Amino acid sequence: MRNPKRMMAATTLLAEAFVVFFATLVAARLSEVEQNTALIAGGVLLLLCLLCAGMLRSPRGYAFGWVLQVLIVASGFVVPVMFAVGLGFAVIWFFAVRIGDRIERERAEFVARQEGGEPTP
Repeated sequence: MRNPKRMMAATTLLAEAFVVFFATLVAARLSEVEQNTALIAGGVLLLLCLLCAGMLRSPRGYAFGWVLQVLIVASGFVVPVMFAVGLGFAVIWFFAVRIGDRIERERAEFVARQEGGEPTP
């Protein structure tokens, strides 16, 4: 069985990577930051999203995901709309982790009931 928490968190990070890519293009063209600086910073942030999605097999990956959410919200200082977009993704991240934990717990309880021979409700 697939891990629902990891799937939801990884999907969130991959969607964020796309948003960071497009925000980087906007920042390179429209912000007051030098174009090369915006492209490098955005590229690093995009790669961190992808790296974090691969790190979700351990609890450190989820901790890194929270740090990444803060960095993406902070990117709003360069592209102001990223304050709202980053906050939106942080909320999605929160629910992906929280609901994923709940699904895992309920699945474990269900399996325990099945193995114990108890009837399912």
